[in-house]
Amino acid sequence: MAIDMNVFRGFAEQIKMLPQMAQPTDCPDGERVSRAKAVFREKLDRSKATYLESCVHCGLCAEACQFYIQTEDPKLTPIHKLDLLTRFYRREMAPMRFVYRLFEPDITAEDLEETQHLVYDSCTECGRCGVACPMGIDIASMVNVTRQGLAEAGLIPAGLRAVEQEQGSRGTVFGVGPEQLRGAVEALRAKGLDVPIDKDKADILVLSSTIDILLFKDVFEATVKVMNHLGVDWTIHSCAFEGANFGMLSGYEEVQRSASERITSQAIQLGAKVVIVPECGHAYPALRWEGANEHGEPLPFEVMAISEFLGREVAEGRLHLEPIGRKKHVTYHDPCKVGRHGGVFKEPRAVLDALDLRRTEMPKNRLNNFCCGGGAGLFVMEGATEMRNAAFDLKRMQVEETGAESIVTACGSCRVNLMAGADRTQWPMPVESLVELVGSHLKKPAD
Repeated sequence: MAIDMNVFRGFAEQIKMLPQMAQPTDCPDGERVSRAKAVFREKLDRSKATYLESCVHCGLCAEACQFYIQTEDPKLTPIHKLDLLTRFYRREMAPMRFVYRLFEPDITAEDLEETQHLVYDSCTECGRCGVACPMGIDIASMVNVTRQGLAEAGLIPAGLRAVEQEQGSRGTVFGVGPEQLRGAVEALRAKGLDVPIDKDKADILVLSSTIDILLFKDVFEATVKVMNHLGVDWTIHSCAFEGANFGMLSGYEEVQRSASERITSQAIQLGAKVVIVPECGHAYPALRWEGANEHGEPLPFEVMAISEFLGREVAEGRLHLEPIGRKKHVTYHDPCKVGRHGGVFKEPRAVLDALDLRRTEMPKNRLNNFCCGGGAGLFVMEGATEMRNAAFDLKRMQVEETGAESIVTACGSCRVNLMAGADRTQWPMPVESLVELVGSHLKKPAD
């Protein structure tokens, strides 16, 4: 079902108001630097130190980065985004630190502020640079460490900080909390759908996201239809339904931990065997990998992206779909955190193939897929507009080469950024949800 563009534009205007809602986090420059250094020291373990020692300055990471490709600005070379972290490591932790201190200047508050643009506004942590790196340097993870240091120093961009502060203090995102979820559930029940909410025990805990409650309501409805169609024992819980984790996006680990543990604790209490993450790219690694780190031990349940879950159900013959037909021509956009970081490539394509539509891959797809440009929180950052637009323009060229008439994806943030770009450039390209396609084409049981 098509999204009401007036509603979408209203949501976009709400995002623009976020900087005005952020609470200040100012602190003296000396304290700002010491806070960042403390985080760097804690996070730089042996593996990360190896990364910082391994760069051979080949420049391949630049050719992999959509922001460098579009601007040819050498400052945006991915490995250069680690310069601040590298300087700290060399002066404070490297085996040759006593030599480095002779010529490597100490980091300053001004250095932190200059780095803010590089690791927030100009990086989606998409991981494409790490794939290209011949030394196997995980640049994205190191950018995240830098974000964590800047977050502790009070340098999260205002728009992103506003959402992180809201989630940390009230447990809501864009004003969506338990009350709004229950309202969405009642709206679906009024349509005749059975929506199990707040069950005491369930095999599957299904998460949702603010974007689906506020904007992509048909995705939430489709998710309910799919779970009921499968006949599984599931629930959504008003105390732990939000898959988005703005603590992880901002680098503020205290909020990251609280958001993650809210879900983990509820899943354990339910006795859940599986937790299904919604169409939200970063929510997947936030719970599947980082969730265990924040919990302090392996999670006693399986974490699956909704696209991954749907693909498994199709492959095992439990999810039966009505064919759409080859007249519908689509291309699939892999969300970076689910695809490149999580390896979920075949499952969404198995779903699209089960729908029997015509699918053409973009020139760069799967592991080499280009980011939408709005990941890692860039879609709420006021200073990232130029970079988002540049990434979208590259993505648009990739889509147009396929000749497809629609883009399908499994990430709400990707969908928001692609729709915003299409609206900005008057590009008449629909951006569809994988879950919504499935929910609209469930095979009816035989009479």
